[in-house]
Amino acid sequence: MIAPKAYSDQSTEDIIKGRKALFSKNYKTAKKVQSLSARGDFDEAKELMNEMSENYEVLLKLFPENSKEGFQTEALPIIWEEKENFDNLMNKASKDMIELVAIIEDADDIRGSIKKFMWSNCKACHTKYREEH
Repeated sequence: MIAPKAYSDQSTEDIIKGRKALFSKNYKTAKKVQSLSARGDFDEAKELMNEMSENYEVLLKLFPENSKEGFQTEALPIIWEEKENFDNLMNKASKDMIELVAIIEDADDIRGSIKKFMWSNCKACHTKYREEH
């Protein structure tokens, strides 16, 4: 997990760059989780799932009012307009990763479970809260 300095002490640039780095890290980690799980390397995959869960909790603190613009943020204004919904999605993503840890080894459909508990949250966030690429 990336351990940022106290959020109140961070500049807007540091906050935006920090959240972008954390989302990027989660994406790369998600790809590793999928690959490891497909190979049956569940212990390592579970460690990464727990790390992703913690990262989503950190992300909750990386969207203060003063970080809406600048520094190539790809966050859409709707995040702050619907902050409770956005926070709920980050909390859900965190909890879903813990759920995935609990079920992955016994899942009949590993790929489907990963889609349901991991990729669907990524898609939900990107669809509503991130600029298109």
